[in-house]
Amino acid sequence: MAAPPLPPVDRLLELTYRAEQSHFWFRGFRQYVAPMIARATAGVASPRILDCGCGTGSNLEMLRPFGDAVGFDLTRTGVAFAHGHGHRVAQASIGAIPFASGRFDLATSFDVFQCLPDDVERTAIAEIARVLKPGGWMLLHVAALAMLHGRHSVLSQEVRRYTPARLRSIVEAGGFRIERLTFDHASLLPLLLPVRVWHRLAAGDDAVEAGEGEITVPPAPINAALSALVSLEALALRAVNMPIGSSLMCLARRA
Repeated sequence: MAAPPLPPVDRLLELTYRAEQSHFWFRGFRQYVAPMIARATAGVASPRILDCGCGTGSNLEMLRPFGDAVGFDLTRTGVAFAHGHGHRVAQASIGAIPFASGRFDLATSFDVFQCLPDDVERTAIAEIARVLKPGGWMLLHVAALAMLHGRHSVLSQEVRRYTPARLRSIVEAGGFRIERLTFDHASLLPLLLPVRVWHRLAAGDDAVEAGEGEITVPPAPINAALSALVSLEALALRAVNMPIGSSLMCLARRA
């Protein structure tokens, strides 16, 4: 008898785990956020870092060179992946973070907030503020632009895609001062937009399958070309903000 299919979020984690070391999107993401992490931990002796919604734990691997990094995830699948690779993680909700107040210098949450129900969104910001030390930093990466909602959004159970105004509103209402707010993955937008529009026009039973295609590593020459493209954008992001893109990145400090 065939095994039952995985729930969508668990399936997304499985596909993410396969792709995130080499897929061009993840390569760009890591290059975009690394300078923000470095800024938040600069001058701090033995920084303590918390990844909220750590998924497979690969982002903890990225965070390790900057400090003592731990995390939590809502799903058993994510926790199992992370434990299997030696990461210290707990199973918990971002609406009730299982760590003491004032413990961390930096809290990160990467592509989690777009999946939170409306009644958890602001609670999550408050919980992140609670576990940070005074003057501690928060780094968020979220999906942007409602016009990019597509079949990948079905797979990830996406609730919303952010505008800069909405992200700024919830961050500042949570007691944070924004140090930087910018779009990213702008270089991929001309490729991504027509795909996502087609997804909406051709909506059907194959929505999840099509969404899975977006997170599959493309043939090597294409992946290499797109990896080079996002690397160029990462260099530009060190100097300027992007006026548009498929994601938003926000670095903020607890007042």
